Order: sequence, then structure tokens, then C-alpha cells
Amino acid sequence: MSLGDSFLTRFPALGSRDFTLFWAGQFVSLTGTWMQATTQPYLAYELTGRPFDLGLIGFAATLPTLFLALPAGVLVERLDKRKTVIILQAIMMLQALTLAALTLTGLVQLWHILILALILGTANAVEITARQAMLIELVGKQSLPNAIALQATIFNAARVLGPSLVAPFLILIEENGAGWAFLFNGISYLVVIVFLLYARTPFKEESLAKPQNLLEGLREGQRYIFSTASVGLMILMAATVGLIGFPFAQQIPAFARDVLAQAGDTDAAVAVRNSGLYTFQGVGALIAATILAAFNPQRKGWLLTLGQAAFIFSLIGLGLTRNATLAMILMVFLGWGMVTQMATMNTLIQLQVPNELRGRVFSTFLWALQGIAPFGSILVGAMAQNWGVPIAALACGALALVTIGSIHLFNPFIRKTIG
Repeated sequence: MSLGDSFLTRFPALGSRDFTLFWAGQFVSLTGTWMQATTQPYLAYELTGRPFDLGLIGFAATLPTLFLALPAGVLVERLDKRKTVIILQAIMMLQALTLAALTLTGLVQLWHILILALILGTANAVEITARQAMLIELVGKQSLPNAIALQATIFNAARVLGPSLVAPFLILIEENGAGWAFLFNGISYLVVIVFLLYARTPFKEESLAKPQNLLEGLREGQRYIFSTASVGLMILMAATVGLIGFPFAQQIPAFARDVLAQAGDTDAAVAVRNSGLYTFQGVGALIAATILAAFNPQRKGWLLTLGQAAFIFSLIGLGLTRNATLAMILMVFLGWGMVTQMATMNTLIQLQVPNELRGRVFSTFLWALQGIAPFGSILVGAMAQNWGVPIAALACGALALVTIGSIHLFNPFIRKTIG
């Protein structure tokens, strides 16, 4: 077997020209996205100094998913998914360029950030479902697990690269460094848009049963979820993480500036520490995604459990530490656990769901993960504002441990699931 054949055996999704085009373009775009995701809360915290406002931005970014994710699942099954992704990527590009213009001109205010986060969240609520449902059209069902894992790999490689690129922008460009980071993100969307224009969907199939109306389509998807215990329980666990787990990441700027504060801190030192926390989280996430892509572990139920445990106990550990080095190490395990559990649940759900229900079921998974996150953002932001960031981390970790632990305790078949 040649080296090329061996490589394609390990990464079969890359044998698809169309997936490879999308995958490469998406990596550039995601790098810019993570630059904005790191810079935006840092800028907001500089403007107001209030942890609650960080939660407010998270609320604005995820609120559209609450209302749009479920109908989006029905909608994308009726549309050309590739064209839908292209259009929504263009909308996100305009959002980033607007934020860049406001910041570079010195006009940016918190309400600008909130409105633009709302616009981005609206586009994301539909684009994520369309993009995930498009993967099988690019690579086919046999290579789908590898395509999902490779998507997670570039997402988390960008999570490492993006934040690490932010620090030079903020430190070396004293005036409006944040604005230039936003501009880079806006330009990066062009790459994925151009690459998608050249990609095709050779495995596209017509839906076997198109719903007559929106409500009927929603009901059909929910009936499948409630009748399939493994899918329903994974969506419930995703909802738990979306409500009290992931929103804590919005508090990283407050954690870097206040909890890990050191004598003689300068703005540059805080910026480096802030980027470092995001970067180390991304390192752990990248390790997880690479393992999933290269080895495709079969005991996915146990892998899911291990990822959830790593995420929860790292979150609790962050609530107990005041040491920057230890916090960086915990962020690695937090990132590893985050990606391991999310990618594993995504793969298990997509492998079980019939093609004609894929968009609707995945949109419910997305709704559970991000649709209720606005309330989590406000909840965690209020806890951090009133009790402090460490207590918020401890409370979120403890609640996640009780909830997800109970699901596993009473449903041991989850750990025996093989993908």
C-alpha cells in the first residue's frame, strides 16, 4: 500500500475533492472567526468592565438559535444546502466588516457589539444546520464520521491559531488592534465562499418524504427523537452543557483580568493571559479532534463519558485555582473534554438518523446546545457579577456533574454504545 493510499485509508473524507475544498476554505474562515470570538469579549470588557455584559453578548449571539434552530431543520431540507451555506457565509462576512469599521473609526459601543452579535447568531442558527447536513452530500455516509472529525479538527486548530494571532494585534497595534482583527475575520470569509463555489455535492439525495408544512415537519422530527432513547438522552445532555457549561467560556476575559491578576499587571500582560487561556483551551480541543479524525475510536459511549468527566472536573478545578499555569493546564483538559463529547454525540446522532430526518434532528441537537444558551449566558453572567467568577465555575461544574451523572447512572446503555 502506497503512502497516499494509507493516508486516504486513515482520512477517507479527504478523498473527496469537494469536501477538501470546503474543508480548506473553512479552516481559513474559522481562524478569523476565532480571532473575532477572542477579541470581541475582550473589547467589550475594556469598554464596560462588567462580567454581566460578557454574558449579555453571549445572550445576543445565541438567542436566535432558540427561535430559529428548530424551523431551520425543516427549512434546510427543502433548500440547496451548499448555496444556503454560501449566502449565510456572505452575511457573516458583512457583519464582521461592519464591526471592523466601527472599531477602526473609534465609534464602537456595547450596543453595536450586541446588535452585530445578534445578526451573527441569526445567520449561525441556520448555517450550522445546513453545513452539518451538507457533509454527507460531500462525502457519503461511509466517510461521514471522518468528515465530522476532520471538521472538528480544523475548528479546533483554528481555536488554537486564532487566539494566538490576537495577542500580536492587541499588543503591537496600540490603536484599534481589535478592529484589525475583526477586519481579518471579514476578509477570511471570502476564502470559504470562493472554495464552495467550486465544490459540488455528488452524494446529494432527494428527501424520501418531504413534510407538507412546517409544523408537520417539526412534529415528525420530535417523534423520532422521543422514540429513540439514545438520541433523546444525548440531546438532553447537550442541553445541560449548553445551559451551564459552555457559557462559562464567555467569562474568560474576567477570569484572566481579575481572578488571575498579578502585581504590576499591564494591559499587555492581561491581553497575553487572555489569549493564552483561549489558546490552551484550543490545544486541548485540537488534540481531541485529531484523535477522533485519525483513529475513529469505536467505543464511543465510553469516550463520550470520559469527555464529559474531563470537561466537568476541569470546570470545577478552574473555580478553585488562582494560579495562571494551573489554569492553562486545566483549559487544555476543558477543551479536550468539550470537543470529545460534542463530536462524539454529533457522530452518534448523525449515524443513527435517516437522511430525510437529518436536518430536523440535528437542528434539535443544535437547539439543545445553543438555543437555551442565552439563558445560560445570563445566568452565568449574573452569578459571575454577584458571586464572582470562581463561584460561578464551581456552581456550573457541580450542576453539570449531578445532571449528566444521573443520566449515566440510570441509563448505563449509553456507555456501551459503539459507533
